[in-house]
Amino acid sequence: MSNSYKVGVVGGGSWATALAKILMETQESLNWFMRKQDSIELFKQEAHNPNYLRDVEFDVNKIKFFSDINELVSESDIIVMAIPSAFIKDALKELKISFGDKIIVSAIKGLIPDENMIVGEFFNEYHRVPLENISVISGPCHAEEIALERLSYLTFSCCDISKAEIVAQKFSCDYVKTSTSEDIYGTEYGAVLKNVFALASGICHGLRYGDNFQAVLMSNSIQEMKRFVDTVHPIDRDIKSSAYLGDLLVTGYSQFSRNRTFGTMIGKGYSVKSAQLEMHMIAEGYFGVKGIKAINEKYKVHMPITNAVYNILYKGSAPSIEIKLLTEELR
Repeated sequence: MSNSYKVGVVGGGSWATALAKILMETQESLNWFMRKQDSIELFKQEAHNPNYLRDVEFDVNKIKFFSDINELVSESDIIVMAIPSAFIKDALKELKISFGDKIIVSAIKGLIPDENMIVGEFFNEYHRVPLENISVISGPCHAEEIALERLSYLTFSCCDISKAEIVAQKFSCDYVKTSTSEDIYGTEYGAVLKNVFALASGICHGLRYGDNFQAVLMSNSIQEMKRFVDTVHPIDRDIKSSAYLGDLLVTGYSQFSRNRTFGTMIGKGYSVKSAQLEMHMIAEGYFGVKGIKAINEKYKVHMPITNAVYNILYKGSAPSIEIKLLTEELR
């Protein structure tokens, strides 16, 4: 696959905007799907996303915008999906054409609701995309830091490592270093779990637990992640690499982490609904913890942190009581 292959981005949020910024560094042109035509028109007028990362300017003459998902798919060879997992089925419901031999790049760090599937499985089963044509983006990388061009690292996973390398090259620039992996399952599940653990971190922060406890929480979180991914997809993987541990740490600690922010609000006494309304953004961990809990009914992995977050968000348990019980489980 040559550099002449067209890349398309699906999504209009901060992560989609950050990924589009990177691609504009390496590609002569870009296809970009946004659902709302008025957002596209404002983008063309102002030369930036009117809703997210407004300081990032784009050369709109090099962008072909689409509000029809079918047109974007037909005119793109590599399609970067960068929308919240809760909205992916809605975004694709108008799709009438096949993905065919397209390479699908998932930048979605969540499970597909109801099906409780990772994104790769969803595209494989429901849209008949071969697993070797599915790549997953992971790693410690916040959209806000991409906007500031702060050095970041991304890992691209694919069953076909040659395709992972092709996609990685398209995202490699002065401020983004890339690497590749064959662990599509581990990196996807890890991306879901790190959001759940960041929620736990935020809840504890809201309850005024200190840095000492946060360190214990994070060290236990990576162990919980390893137990789960090694059980669900047992292969040789280094859980300490940036795709897993690095992503967990930045999501658990960063000021830009929406999952940590959401958790902090819950810890401070906000209801789930009021926290969601105030944030105006999706915290993937809220949906992810429900899916992981359901999946783990089959595997029976010991997951005290996941269970605590689930009990707080879905069973109405008091955060102070649930976290106090959790402190007795951690070492």
